Amino acid sequence: MVKKFKEDMMKSFEMTDLGLMHYFLGIEITQKGDGIFISQNKYTETLLKKLKMEGCKTILTPLDNNKALKKEDDSPKVDELQFQSLIGSLLYLTATRSDMYAVSLLSRFMHDPSQVHYRAAKRVLRYLQGTNNYGIWYGVTHDSKLIGYTDSD
Repeated sequence: MVKKFKEDMMKSFEMTDLGLMHYFLGIEITQKGDGIFISQNKYTETLLKKLKMEGCKTILTPLDNNKALKKEDDSPKVDELQFQSLIGSLLYLTATRSDMYAVSLLSRFMHDPSQVHYRAAKRVLRYLQGTNNYGIWYGVTHDSKLIGYTDSD
């Protein structure tokens, strides 16, 4: 049925069959018979390289649970545009990563960021170095139930 639909579309419209999608807007797509896996490995590697953090020491968690981030923390301020650029790049990773609560939290400090906020963002990069192969798996199911889970803690 899908094959016939595709043939009808190609007859009706001028188009070329490029095969299965593998890469789109920085998102890598791996399609298999039992599901689809999307990730941003190459994007993450490029980001780490751009920030000169490729090969950095990895860390198990993106946030330090013992330190609360505050708007005013009496530490020196950092370049606002550089911090905003970093957070914007990290926010793009949330398209394929459900473990990026830390980035959402850091985005609250995009105006007038301090060194504490910048160090926290660099910690997220160290976390990404160790979890670069993470992504989202959409498995084939035969029932129509929508199942969702999140743990932003």
